[in-house]
Amino acid sequence: MDDSPVLNLPDKHSAIEKKSKEIGFTMPSDLYIGSLLKTLITAKPKSNILELGTGIGLSLSWMIDGMDAKSKITSIDNNPELIKIAEDFFAQDARVELICADGSTWIKNYNGEKFDLIFADAWPGKYSEIDQILELVKMGGFYIIDDMKAQPNWPEGHQDTVDQLVKYLENRKDFNLTKMNWSTGIIIATKKQ
Repeated sequence: MDDSPVLNLPDKHSAIEKKSKEIGFTMPSDLYIGSLLKTLITAKPKSNILELGTGIGLSLSWMIDGMDAKSKITSIDNNPELIKIAEDFFAQDARVELICADGSTWIKNYNGEKFDLIFADAWPGKYSEIDQILELVKMGGFYIIDDMKAQPNWPEGHQDTVDQLVKYLENRKDFNLTKMNWSTGIIIATKKQ
């Protein structure tokens, strides 16, 4: 099997990718994680989804593409310029809420309904506030992180941080965990019933 032709790109994907190159955004989401997110979200109708780390909106485009009409997504980023670009692409979709905020502060102050799927693509919710974010996953819901394989832009000592996170997640008894040495390195955790 060849997974290289990633099919069914979201309608807005090429325009977002073009904008990403135009502004020199260097942390775009991988096509494979986008495709995986779309597939998992399609299995969760009427879902409540959270993305931590909107970036320029590439992974968001995949997630929206997988959502049904009764699903909703909240996407958070602390960079007002990136949120503005994402708003240009997605503000007209009533299912999408874009928030410019510090992710750590947002997680600590959030008191709404739990999420069917959380994609943590930022430091908050992945390397900090991990207990709080895992509490926000519904029973049967997904917690997904990427960039678990070594990246050329990692700072000195980051591998130790990644290793500690993986060990922590492996020891959680309330989640089933799959580690995938695929794409940029993905972990999918599902909250047990």
